[in-house]
Amino acid sequence: MADRIVSLHGRDQSLVIECPAEGPPLWRYWGQRLDGDFACGPPLLETRPTPSFSLDQTVPFSLFPTFGLGWFGQSALLAHRQGSDFAQGWTASSLKSHADGLICTLEDAVAGVSVYIDIVKLPVSDVLADPATDVLSITTSLTNIGEGVLDLHWLAAASLPLPDTADRVRYFTGRHNGEFVQQTDPLGRALWRRENRRGLTSHDTFPGALVLLPGTTEHEGLAYGAQLAWSGNTQQQIEWLDDGRYQWQLGEWLAPGEVRLAPGETLRSPVVRATCSTRGPGGVAANFQAAVRAARPNGDRPLKPRPVLINTWEGYYFNHDPHRLMQLADAAASVGIERFVLDDGWFHGRDDDTSALGDWWVDASTYPDGLAPLARHVTSLGMEFGLWVEPEMVNPDSELFRAHPEWALQIAGRPLATARNQLVLDLTRADVTDYLFDRIGALIAELKVSYIKWDHNRDLAAAGDAEGKAAYRQQIAAVYALLGRFRSAFPDLEIESCAGGGGRIDAGIAPYVERFWTSDCIDALLRIDMQKGFLQFMPPEMMGAHIGASPCHSTGRSFPIAFQAAVACQGHLGVELDLLSLDDKEKAELADWIAFYKQWRPLLHGGDSWSGSAGDGLFWHAAGDASEWLLFVYRTQPMQLRHAAPVRLPFVIPGLYDVRRADPGESPDERQFDGSWLRQAGLPVPPGMPQTATIWHGQRR
Repeated sequence: MADRIVSLHGRDQSLVIECPAEGPPLWRYWGQRLDGDFACGPPLLETRPTPSFSLDQTVPFSLFPTFGLGWFGQSALLAHRQGSDFAQGWTASSLKSHADGLICTLEDAVAGVSVYIDIVKLPVSDVLADPATDVLSITTSLTNIGEGVLDLHWLAAASLPLPDTADRVRYFTGRHNGEFVQQTDPLGRALWRRENRRGLTSHDTFPGALVLLPGTTEHEGLAYGAQLAWSGNTQQQIEWLDDGRYQWQLGEWLAPGEVRLAPGETLRSPVVRATCSTRGPGGVAANFQAAVRAARPNGDRPLKPRPVLINTWEGYYFNHDPHRLMQLADAAASVGIERFVLDDGWFHGRDDDTSALGDWWVDASTYPDGLAPLARHVTSLGMEFGLWVEPEMVNPDSELFRAHPEWALQIAGRPLATARNQLVLDLTRADVTDYLFDRIGALIAELKVSYIKWDHNRDLAAAGDAEGKAAYRQQIAAVYALLGRFRSAFPDLEIESCAGGGGRIDAGIAPYVERFWTSDCIDALLRIDMQKGFLQFMPPEMMGAHIGASPCHSTGRSFPIAFQAAVACQGHLGVELDLLSLDDKEKAELADWIAFYKQWRPLLHGGDSWSGSAGDGLFWHAAGDASEWLLFVYRTQPMQLRHAAPVRLPFVIPGLYDVRRADPGESPDERQFDGSWLRQAGLPVPPGMPQTATIWHGQRR
């Protein structure tokens, strides 16, 4: 059989795979789009004489490299059968094109394993990905076709090729109240690796990254991006190869003994979403945002405009007073708020964070008539009623735990490790998920709850199931199943993913939720960079962004309402403060900003978004498309220049634009600019004090 070249082409990228006469398919290329009639020359091995001190038979980089038979790089599979079958090679392989993409099948009759790699689900046969997304989706399945149990230590969901010119990797770390902190490491011959073992997505190890080339800027040049659609333990690594290229692997991090495949059993990896853009990290962000939108729930039905919400947490914490909450609802409706969310503290015995998690019925001492009067009052004002829950958790001091201590994840002989005074329920048990669905579902039905804030306030430790085995990945699968059960029973219910703020933001849980709580920190200055990191992977309409109290509860810094609002309008706008403490002037200002958000949310949501820096303490964010956009310019520090620097807009296209001020209360002051001028010379902006913003609307004639 002659060597065969298989290629797929997207809007900006191409993928080329070589199928040799013997052996598995080989990676030849992934990068900037090639011409449709390209020729790649002779087969790969014909261009590679055997180097000194090498095996006589070279083992090149394949779609699924394995350990033990001549590939000395990182393996896509680490497994054994009672110490044997530790090395894998392929006795049969095939790569087939079909209307939805490519399917690679590999079989090792000696080690008794088979692998099935699904590369992309495409709308048409000759397009790499949906033109709107230009994103690859890759999953890998491993089946035990041998005799005896196969112990699995590592299965890469994807092994991707990167060019030899790649020189740095951008990734995101952080902590509670400080998510999406951007980091950049150089790429060299040392292995770059990031692992998360916390049992949920985590604040500090986002399961994705970008790889950049020399000369690539925020909105120009070649950039690669990949993220693992998984809400649990993850691993990714980038390794230099002997031919100067790199390989990028992403997959689940598996705990010891967590996956043991019986004969005939299959493990399917999470999806890797990967993309390549000639428009720098900004182009990668646009592709990822479109891909997440395409995978959202009820994908055939457009999201309704994202309602402005008020959350009671930082206004009241556990101090619930039904009468005052009704007054808060009145004030919320008067300034234009559309959704009222009752946060922690409403359920049986919940006076603080030390007790009662798991007892999901209304606290009779605080709400003697139940929550129905408050819910009816909220909906009578034209607002939706939402409720906070933390279904996956239980306090040791709760009626649920006293009745069912066996329902918590635990390891026999080990102490119960609490965090925020709570343990994690074992959702792999049907009796646990049935209890949660019945209790919380009854409240949703009775109160006509339209929105759930689903929280998760701790890492997983001592995460053993009823048999004492590691239960990390099974727990995540059970969370997805329970979310799906709620969505099926209540199709109009919207769900927000929260985990101490941004501890569970990822493409795996995105199809089950409409909103992510970006961070428990509402500090507007910190939010600028934080939200930029979020938008690298997720769309703005899913980004919870609130106007909070001043001083900010998490940092103690004070901010004007206008500056907070201008930052929060990047995403799904919310308010989190005691409105009853505002004076009439402040309420009127807040109402103006809420009206502004409602006016512009069709442009803020559903399109592209771009962010950047103009230097001298100026940062900017834009949303919309190249023909019409809304631009926010933030001044974060005192001016060092005598005159404010113009803001260059890399996303505009040639043609004449009408540009005007759009801030609430500002004169429109319309001007005309050519697109090339805005790209190269920039938009002049006025001087300003720190913690101020100007907003501009641009529309192409």
